Amino acid sequence: MSDIHVVILAAGKGTRMKSHLPKVVHKIGALTLIERVLRTASGLFPDSITVVVGHGADEVKQALQKRTALQFVTQEQQLGTGHALLQTRSLLEGKTGTVVLLSGDVPLLSTSSLKALLETHIQSNAAATVITANFPRPFGYGRIVRTNGNITKIVEERDTSPTQKKITEINSGIYAFDLPPLFAALDSIGTTNKQNEYYLPDLVAIYRKQKRVVATWTVQLGDEIRGINSRTELAEVSSMVRQQKNEELMAAGVTLIDPATTYIDADVVVGADTVIYPCVFLEGSTRIGSACEIHSGTRIVNSTVGDRVCVKNHTVVTDSTVETGAIVGPFAHIRPGSAVGENAHVGNFVELKKTALGKGAKANHLAYLGDATIGAKTNVGAGTITCNYDGEQKHQTVIGSGVFVGSNSTLIAPVTLADGSYIAAGSAVTTDVPAGALAIGRARQENKVGWTAKRASKKADV
Repeated sequence: MSDIHVVILAAGKGTRMKSHLPKVVHKIGALTLIERVLRTASGLFPDSITVVVGHGADEVKQALQKRTALQFVTQEQQLGTGHALLQTRSLLEGKTGTVVLLSGDVPLLSTSSLKALLETHIQSNAAATVITANFPRPFGYGRIVRTNGNITKIVEERDTSPTQKKITEINSGIYAFDLPPLFAALDSIGTTNKQNEYYLPDLVAIYRKQKRVVATWTVQLGDEIRGINSRTELAEVSSMVRQQKNEELMAAGVTLIDPATTYIDADVVVGADTVIYPCVFLEGSTRIGSACEIHSGTRIVNSTVGDRVCVKNHTVVTDSTVETGAIVGPFAHIRPGSAVGENAHVGNFVELKKTALGKGAKANHLAYLGDATIGAKTNVGAGTITCNYDGEQKHQTVIGSGVFVGSNSTLIAPVTLADGSYIAAGSAVTTDVPAGALAIGRARQENKVGWTAKRASKKADV
């Protein structure tokens, strides 16, 4: 296959979105619309990818900053799709091969459909090839006009005659163009239409007059070429994407109790025999092992969960790891940079932040453990907190293996509790505790006998 140059149109305002953001940076799951288009385009292994930006150019570039191989050109005035493609002249004119033109707001198109487009284009020796589809209700789309079965022109909805409005074959806006004749042909596009714009579909009629071949390839699933123009359409397409992902997981052996309320991003991986309950959110690059239970209300983001893990209701895990056999939740919060060890327990209303909880360790109730390293089989009692911030800096708490931390203890970092040490309940620990020692850091209790009666007597005298 000859050189392939992908061009993605992403300059439009998207006024129907009613947003200060460019339309193409709105998201379906964790991915922007244009990132989904780029992933499809990357499957062609193109020689170059050029993005035409305009409205909100800086926001689009920011959203794509991790993609270093992109080229950008700016369409200062949005004068139509033909004008947009003309902006790539400085980068592409004089080169050979094929331009594949995509729209940044059409996120469902598959790589296999693009490959079919290219094969048709090359086998037909065409100057232009367009993807078409048959829609029973084609309102809003440009119509494919044919003579003796051959495409002769594309007419935009606003410019159709009553007869043309009845045509059900529509223009997708996805094209393949032979590069050598492209820019000269673009120069000849006029603006004699109701929008006074340079319509790219006019190239079809121009090429036919030049006796060049214009071909079509018809996509079987019309949803592939569905564009996003409103928040309603964004929600509808998002639902379709979620359903597709959920079906893939269920086919691979994952149980989804209620797929309609399960939200799993495209890059998430889930092992077989895992059971996912309703209202679960698995986001970003999350990896879930086999035979896990992920209960309702849970949100896991960019995290790795081992095999046979139970994540109980309403737990949040972000940018962290949970090892095999651990139990987390309910109502636990595992913040970024944390690691829950094998067979460890993190119970209700326990918060970890940049904390490693060792193998078999337990923090079952109402604790905050921040900037801490906790050894194997240590037990952290209810109400325990690590005081990791002194108002200027964060400090580390190191707890060894087999340590018992009594309830309502305050560990004032930096501090180390050596292996096998005991912390008496209610202690404020400010210095290191040796191995095997008992630390008591609380005021001695004093009982004042008869105090309540004396207090009541004073009140009566008043």
